[in-house]
Amino acid sequence: MNETAAHPPIRTFHPRRGRMSSRHADAHAALWPAFGLPVTDGDRTPLDLATLFGRSAAVVLEIGFGMGDATAAAARADPGRDYLAVEVHTPGIGNLLALIGEQGLANVRVGHGDAMELVHRLAPHTLDAVHVFFPDPWPKARHHKRRLINPGNVALLRERLRPGGLLHCATDWPEYAAAMIETLDADPGLAAAGEDRTGRPETKFERRGLDAGRPISDLRYRRVR
Repeated sequence: MNETAAHPPIRTFHPRRGRMSSRHADAHAALWPAFGLPVTDGDRTPLDLATLFGRSAAVVLEIGFGMGDATAAAARADPGRDYLAVEVHTPGIGNLLALIGEQGLANVRVGHGDAMELVHRLAPHTLDAVHVFFPDPWPKARHHKRRLINPGNVALLRERLRPGGLLHCATDWPEYAAAMIETLDADPGLAAAGEDRTGRPETKFERRGLDAGRPISDLRYRRVR
């Protein structure tokens, strides 16, 4: 038995499919062949981003984009960079594809699957930024091992950033924010770049947290040489 079979990866998300609306299903059928990217566990085939997007430009990796409204808004406001957005929730996949079609967004590609599996396919120093906005906080202590922002994942993401590239995390759970800061501060290849939401449109999860009275933490770290 190989190592992957013996030790399956710890998932940092709840596997969810959900039901697509007719709008989402139509967008998926029409646009997935051109804008979609399936993410397969264990696939380590190098991914050429210039080929994927059809041009050479700075690339932003968005991990867990929800329904994709904030991703579409960011990409529309930032046409000089390309956005590789990865999600596991199928209605979110369909909604972002619909937004791509409706808004004529040429600088977005949509990955379906485990984002950290996809990261393994990227060469070092290929990303201009990584966005991790409102990941599952896994609040129960026994589930903390499932949190996306952990030392191993942070090291992997940092290696994919160019020198000076930005890792931007946001959460509405204060305890998770404290754990994120501890993990990010401990990485020797990252330096804190201030806590602000520069370049981040408001998300549905953010509004939900604000409505519940939870503070929003935006943590920005740059890769140092």
